[in-house]
Amino acid sequence: MRPIGYFVHHQGRGHAERCAALVNALPAGRPVTIFCARDDIFPPLRDGVTVIRIPSLFEAAGTEPATMDWVPTPATLHCAPLGWPGIRVAMARIAGWFAETSPALMICDVSAEVAQLARICSVPHVKVVQHGDRGDPGHRAAYDGAAGLLAPFHEALAQPDWDAGMRARMFFAPGLGCPAGPRVDRAAARARLGLDADRRVVLVVSGQGGNGFAQAPLGVGARATPDAQWITVGHVERDWHATEPSNLTHEGWVDGVADHVAAADVIVASTGNTTCQQILAAGKPWIAVPEWRYFDEQVRKAQALDAAGVALHLPHLPSSAHAWHRALAEVEARHDPARQAALAGTDGAPQAAAWVEGLIDRLWPAQPANIIPLSSVS
Repeated sequence: MRPIGYFVHHQGRGHAERCAALVNALPAGRPVTIFCARDDIFPPLRDGVTVIRIPSLFEAAGTEPATMDWVPTPATLHCAPLGWPGIRVAMARIAGWFAETSPALMICDVSAEVAQLARICSVPHVKVVQHGDRGDPGHRAAYDGAAGLLAPFHEALAQPDWDAGMRARMFFAPGLGCPAGPRVDRAAARARLGLDADRRVVLVVSGQGGNGFAQAPLGVGARATPDAQWITVGHVERDWHATEPSNLTHEGWVDGVADHVAAADVIVASTGNTTCQQILAAGKPWIAVPEWRYFDEQVRKAQALDAAGVALHLPHLPSSAHAWHRALAEVEARHDPARQAALAGTDGAPQAAAWVEGLIDRLWPAQPANIIPLSSVS
């Protein structure tokens, strides 16, 4: 079998979790080579999968010249600073692997530049699609040149601006990277966490891809609802002016949040991939507050979740007691756990893997690898 290449962005958890789920579901005889700036973020990978660590494409190492930033960046590129040794090394390793192995295709999660590199090197690519304001020439070039587009969410969360050409090549895989397990019992979860069995619990979840929520508005919300226990998991950005009541506790990073999600009555969370899947699967009232991301990724995802009837989108945390009361009342009135469960789906990996294999069959119908050794190229 021809190998598959897979570029994985190393911010947050979602990219690596999606990758592991998909490659583990591919046929055992399909070799996979993963290119990533970190090799310690992946769940267990099956035999036949190799991780090659490459330099980060956007984090400076300190050896980059500061004399070339006056040269404009073309609209077809996003992050392509000049003179960076790390970028040269990363792209050279990927391009060299293309030449040495003649891969079936390259899966890109996510980088418009790597996707375009594959196309320039005559390698078919699959582009993972994320929400966001991505109608710019760079994203369009990556999408338009792709053999397929992989959307790791339910079709009901598609953005209305995705045109027919994109939708025709798009495969929706809800639950990809987040396999459904047995639903965690609320009472048992509270017992394990040492929480009151009857007290209302508001859970605040910050993902791993950013700086988290600010402390002050959470203090306002907790003080406005003294009957509830407020718990935060993940990073909270400290505010010197925050006045916190005793019903607000910060637990920081925890090993999995399944018990916390199951124990909650209401969840306030950003809209990262893993967080979305966990909350939808649990069927909890959800106030979706996007964190800053490039291209307004979380903003557009929160809007899609709201439009689909599975979350209440707020552009920012409420800034007053009455705003918190209004938001909490609205999210509980709109709550539709059956709709949430339908959009959560199950583990999308087997279906996504079958789609990838079908795409390879269409691209390479019983053709030999036809590898040209680099040593023979003069």
